[in-house]
Amino acid sequence: MKAKPFIHDDFLLESETARALYHEYAEQMPIIDYHCHLPPSEIAGDKHWENIAQVWLGGDHYKWRAMRTNGIDEEKITGNASDREKFDAFAETMPYLLRNPIYDWSHLELARYFGVTELLSPATADKIWKKTSAELAKPGFSARGLITRSNVELLCTTDDPTDSLAHHETIRESEFKTKVLPAWRPDRALAIDRPANWNHWLDRLGSATKIPIKTWEDFIGALQVRHDFFEENGCRLSDYGIERPYCDPYTMEDVTSLFNRVRLGGKATAYEIAKFRSAALYEMIAMDARADWTVQIHYGVYRNMNTKMFKRLGPDTGFDTIGDVSAALGLCRIFDRLERNDILPRTILYPINPCDNEIVATCIGCFQKGPEPGRLQFGSGWWFNDQRDGMTRQIESLSQLGLLSRFVGMLTDSRSFLSYTRHEYFRRVLCNILGEDVTKGRLPNDLPWIGEIVKDICYRNAKRYFKFA
Repeated sequence: MKAKPFIHDDFLLESETARALYHEYAEQMPIIDYHCHLPPSEIAGDKHWENIAQVWLGGDHYKWRAMRTNGIDEEKITGNASDREKFDAFAETMPYLLRNPIYDWSHLELARYFGVTELLSPATADKIWKKTSAELAKPGFSARGLITRSNVELLCTTDDPTDSLAHHETIRESEFKTKVLPAWRPDRALAIDRPANWNHWLDRLGSATKIPIKTWEDFIGALQVRHDFFEENGCRLSDYGIERPYCDPYTMEDVTSLFNRVRLGGKATAYEIAKFRSAALYEMIAMDARADWTVQIHYGVYRNMNTKMFKRLGPDTGFDTIGDVSAALGLCRIFDRLERNDILPRTILYPINPCDNEIVATCIGCFQKGPEPGRLQFGSGWWFNDQRDGMTRQIESLSQLGLLSRFVGMLTDSRSFLSYTRHEYFRRVLCNILGEDVTKGRLPNDLPWIGEIVKDICYRNAKRYFKFA
C-alpha cells in the first residue's frame, strides 16, 4: 500500500471529529486577512514571478534565519547569488528543519499552489524547480491570481501615513474582486529616538498635508489630516508596532518642549522618549476611536539586535528577538485612560512573548462591555508564535480566560503571496484541538454547535467585528 504524502487531506487532524470539523465547516470558509504586509504596488501591477525563489525567498526572514543557522553563506541568502543558487541553498537546508514550522509551511505551500507532494531536498530540488517554474508561467499565478485562488475575500495592507495610496486607488478601480484596504501604521511618528530619520519623516508628513510642522500642535493636526484621508480611502484599522505599551506620566509642557527641541536637531533621553510616545500613542488611538476604527497593538519585539548586519542589510532581515518587557500595567493604564474618556476603541493585542499570553487574556477582560461581543481581542499567535505550538498556547489561554467563540481568528502578517496557507494551518490546528476535546469528553459531542463556532472563528467573527460590508 502506497504511503500517504506528508501533506495530505487530513494533515494535522488526529481524530474523526477534527476531520469532520475541518472538512465540513472550516475548509471552505473565505479568508479575511485583516493584517498583512503584501505590497499594494505588486497587487496593483498584478506582479508575476519567474521562479519560486523570487516568490518564496525574497524578503522571507523566517527562511533566512533558518538558512543562516544551517551554515549557508549570506551570499546565497540575501546576496548576489542567482535565484537558482538561493533555492538550492534552501533545499539543502530543508532536511535539517525537522520540527521547525517552516518545514510544514513550505511543504503546504508546495502542495496547495503547485501540486508538489515530494519532500524538498537536494535530491528533489531540480524537479521541484522545473515544476514550480512551469506553474508560475501560467496566468493564475500572478499576485492577484494567488490571492483569488486562496479564496481571500478582503485583505488589509500596512501603510505609512505619508503614503499617497495611489496603488490602492488603482486596485479599487480595477476589476479585481478581492477588496484591498489600507491600514494605518504610524510607527515612524513615534521614532523620536532617531532624530534625523524622524525629522525627515516629519518633512514628508508636512509635504503630504501642506502643513509646515514646527510644533506639537502642527504634528497632531497633520496626522489627523492623513487619518481622515485614509478613512476616505477605506481604512478601518490602525496598527502600532511598539517595543512596550507606553503610558508614562507626562505634561503637555513636557511634550511640547521636547518636540520643539528635537525638531530643531536636539536629542531626547530615554525617559523623555517614553513620555513622547505615551502622548503621541494616546492621541492617535483617540483618532482611531473617533473614526470607529479597530486598533491593533503589536508589542514586545527587540529589533535589529545584530548591529553589523543591520548596517549591512537594514531592518526586517531576520535579526529581531522576543523581548521581555513589562506589559500588564502599561496596557491597563492605556485602556483605563481611554475608557475614562469614553474613547476606548475595539482593540486587538498581539504579544510577541508567550509569557504574556495570560496577561493579555486577563487584561482585556477588565475592559469588555456590551453590547459588542469581544470588543477587546487577544490576537492570534504573532511572528515567533504563528506556528502550531504558538497557536495552541494562544487558543488555550484565550479559552481558559476569555471567550474563544468570539475570537476574530487568523491573519497572515506576511509579505508573501503564498502565505495564505497559514490560514489553512490555523484552521487545522483549531479543529484538531476541538476534536481532541470532544474525543476525550471535554466537550459535548455536538458537531453542528461546535462547527458553527469554527465558522465564526475562521471568518464570520472578523466580518462582523471589523464591520466589513
